[in-house]
Amino acid sequence: MSSTPGPEGQRPPQLSENDLRHALDELDAKIKTLHNRAHATAAGSPNTYQAHAEALEAKRARLAEQLGQAPAPADGSEPGVWNQIRHGIENLREDLRQIL
Repeated sequence: MSSTPGPEGQRPPQLSENDLRHALDELDAKIKTLHNRAHATAAGSPNTYQAHAEALEAKRARLAEQLGQAPAPADGSEPGVWNQIRHGIENLREDLRQIL
């Protein structure tokens, strides 16, 4: 039986800032769907939804880190502020997972 490689062995692609934002949005939607499926599955079921969601979250974190290293957008918004907001949301997600 083959196993899926862990996210630590993967490197994020080199994308433009707009492509990175689009990829992050898509990953957020996929992660949300996987978490919903994991919660709807019977306890003790041998599903891999949670593991898959965790791998996507690791990939998302690497892409977000890459976006943080991208040059500032032309509209003058502060990328550091958005990173802090994203980081705060991720912390809230983790806290909620630990509570549930």
